[in-house]
Amino acid sequence: MRISSSQYFSMNVETMSNQQAQLSQIYQEISSGISLNTAADNPLGAAQAVQLSSTATALSQYTTNQSAALSSLQAEDSTLSGVLSTLQSVNTQVLRAGDGGLNDSNRSAIAAELTTLRDQLLTYANATDGAGNSLFSGFQNSTQAFTTDPSGNVVYSGDTGTRTVQVTDSNQVATGDNGLTVFMSVGAVNAEPVAGGSSTNQGTGVIGSVTVNDPTNAANADAYQIQFTGSGASQTYTITDTTTGVAGTPQAYTDGANITMGGQTVAITGTPADGDTFTVKTAKQAGTDVFANINAMIAALQQPVAGNTAATANLQNALNTGLTQLSNTLSNVTAVQASVGGREQEVKALQTVTQTNSLQTQSNLADLTQTDMVATISKYTMQQAALQASQQAFVQIQNMSLFQYINN
Repeated sequence: MRISSSQYFSMNVETMSNQQAQLSQIYQEISSGISLNTAADNPLGAAQAVQLSSTATALSQYTTNQSAALSSLQAEDSTLSGVLSTLQSVNTQVLRAGDGGLNDSNRSAIAAELTTLRDQLLTYANATDGAGNSLFSGFQNSTQAFTTDPSGNVVYSGDTGTRTVQVTDSNQVATGDNGLTVFMSVGAVNAEPVAGGSSTNQGTGVIGSVTVNDPTNAANADAYQIQFTGSGASQTYTITDTTTGVAGTPQAYTDGANITMGGQTVAITGTPADGDTFTVKTAKQAGTDVFANINAMIAALQQPVAGNTAATANLQNALNTGLTQLSNTLSNVTAVQASVGGREQEVKALQTVTQTNSLQTQSNLADLTQTDMVATISKYTMQQAALQASQQAFVQIQNMSLFQYINN
């Protein structure tokens, strides 16, 4: 096969042009540090790089979300610690108010202290996070959670929503709890039944706390009224299930003896007057608003009772009722804070996992797209040597001509 001079020159020029293009591409990889500029460089690698870039972007967003969620949870956790401290102070003051040695002036001073603590609790209930969002307004994060109406009643202005944040592709975490859940609810478990006496009672009867002997008794979920009839040795009481409307048989009253309702008992001490009534209700039936409970105790303490045995008994009943409701609120807030703490731990664990996944994804992406300097420089040197060899060979071969031999 004969090769013309033009074919020979074209073949060599094309070969050297290809080598120069390859050398230029390798040089670009070295200078830019990127080995994958277009899909044509490595189609399979480009597809993998797109997938890894998408994963890296998602992980970056999850990292941001996790930081925001943790910040909100930590703000709520800190606020709930303040709430519990305030409620404990309320509990201490109410226990002190039950001291029989106090006079009306002492009790008024305690009422003033409770007012201050109630206002402090309201401040915590209206707390905001670092971004100025209300912690306890549900989805209404720009709305103040609680306000006070002209009558002095605290009103919830938020909603029942619970804000959540997507922290992984399959996990959402609640970043807060609404005010109804924290300040106006009781837990479904371990909430104590609440006993109370009517504020119009005329006797000296004081009802104690309720003891649940049989938690499985369905009748414990009903509300009861205990009404006294007569006086002295012939005094009786009648228990009415106000949920079903069924009244029991009158029974003789004995000071301090247990009175049974379903699977629970309660004792009344002192001497109730004819017509005096007492109630036993579940925690939810008795009222779960902590602000209303504190206001009721403040009002009771502000009433003069000196020298009036009936008023003294009514005050003690009001304080006993308030203490039980306060205990239920404390249990509820403690449970909410425990839940917040659990969510904090979950987010922290997810942060560790996400950070590890992000580093691995970045490493895999770098392996695909970044230049391996040692290997690429070695390749550049070899390609450069090959080009130089081609050029030298071309020069040598083009000098091979029959006319050169003839002339010689």
